[in-house]
Amino acid sequence: MAPHAGPPDGGWGWMIVAGCFLVTICTRAVTRCISIFFVEFQAYFGQDYARTAWIHSIVDCATMLCAPLGSLISNHVSCQVGIMLGGLLASTGLILSSFATSLEHLYLSLGVLTGLGFALCYSPAIAMVGKYFNKRKALAYGIAMSGSGIGTFILAPVVQLLIEQFSWHGALLILGGFVLNLCVCGALMRPIALKEDRKTTPQFLEQDYVPEAQKRDLKRMSVCSPLIKVWSRECICYCSWKEYDFLLMPGFMVLAVSVLFMAYGCSPLFVYLVPYALSVGVSHHQAAFLMSILGVIDIVGNITFGWLTDRRCLKKHRHFCYLFAVGMDGLCCLFLPVLQNFPLLVPFSFTFGYFDGAYVTLIPVVTADVVGTSSLSSALGVVYFLHAIPYLVSPPIAGWLVDTTGSYTASFLLCGFSMIFSSTLLCFARLAKKIKRTHLQSLTSDTGTKQHIWTNGAIAYSVTAELDQKDFEFLAADTNSYGNR
Repeated sequence: MAPHAGPPDGGWGWMIVAGCFLVTICTRAVTRCISIFFVEFQAYFGQDYARTAWIHSIVDCATMLCAPLGSLISNHVSCQVGIMLGGLLASTGLILSSFATSLEHLYLSLGVLTGLGFALCYSPAIAMVGKYFNKRKALAYGIAMSGSGIGTFILAPVVQLLIEQFSWHGALLILGGFVLNLCVCGALMRPIALKEDRKTTPQFLEQDYVPEAQKRDLKRMSVCSPLIKVWSRECICYCSWKEYDFLLMPGFMVLAVSVLFMAYGCSPLFVYLVPYALSVGVSHHQAAFLMSILGVIDIVGNITFGWLTDRRCLKKHRHFCYLFAVGMDGLCCLFLPVLQNFPLLVPFSFTFGYFDGAYVTLIPVVTADVVGTSSLSSALGVVYFLHAIPYLVSPPIAGWLVDTTGSYTASFLLCGFSMIFSSTLLCFARLAKKIKRTHLQSLTSDTGTKQHIWTNGAIAYSVTAELDQKDFEFLAADTNSYGNR
């Protein structure tokens, strides 16, 4: 396959967007709809908020914790194989969960197995969109990530209806069959070769001590089968270092810390929005409808923010658009405890859903701006890996606060302040970087071009301050010799 000079920004790329769209429906939308089962699980097994919340936490944690595994399979085997395998694992986990007799059974089947399947699908599908798009990257991601909102909008009332008709056992069984569509999505992920990917070719292939015939054979084998790289320990070490050298970049480090606090703040709301609405007197159908509203407005946030940040005026300010969206979601969480009826919760679902869709769209875009397209798959694996621990601990902590205090106020306030801190941290880091850059530019302009007139007065040389003393001595000697002549 001849490498492309750059991302094609169209063509089969739109099929990649469609495949990623379906992947986000089958992974993130299904995960969000697990919160609709919360009250059913709590009533059936007779457990408290904290123990029941572990189900949703383990699903999210496994999905993000194993994201680097999905990137590894995508990079070294095939994105198609990884997504198809993930679809089979996720479907198996949901089907086994329909026969659960205890919460521990659900922890393993619905939490670990389904979460692992989602992990093998999610980050590789998102990274493929970045491979096919550059100029319209944010828009492509907006469309692809809108599957989460559309899926939530459609699946939330459908899941509630399935629970009423077939109980939670039958609903999980039907969802298991639905998630098998991930195998179809994997078939759409046609790989693409870019010229910038050739920069990661191991340098030992070009060294002089390797005969030319062996160089040709090694290159031919590496093109025919990525698995042949396993035969060379030097190649593996080089590729591993090259794939994850972005971990030492200061910009990525700040983004990673910010993601930790953002992930802690966003997860509990999707678990406790329906139980909170029920606790303030909202009916079951209205509570499920709140999730539908949040999902459909999430779509608007995905697409409109993706389109806006592709405009020339905002393209250079994607980081600030991202942190603004995260901060607004944090403010929404702070106001949630005073919203205690359905008419007030509807505007909350609109606002939170819009900005949630906005920053979810910008996560891969901002990551690509920091590390580049060639490292995007590995970087996304790390970014989603960083979601794992917050996703694991935040819903049980929120549930413990509800059990202890008897209200949701402390839980929602903690979520809001966590997201605001995430936004503030990234904002200060960007401002500090901008001030440092301005300071360096001012120093450069002050010590730029200077004229040096040599003592014989014959010739005046204009040199920069960057020249060292040896350069000055050479120029002076040349000037003196010219004057003597």
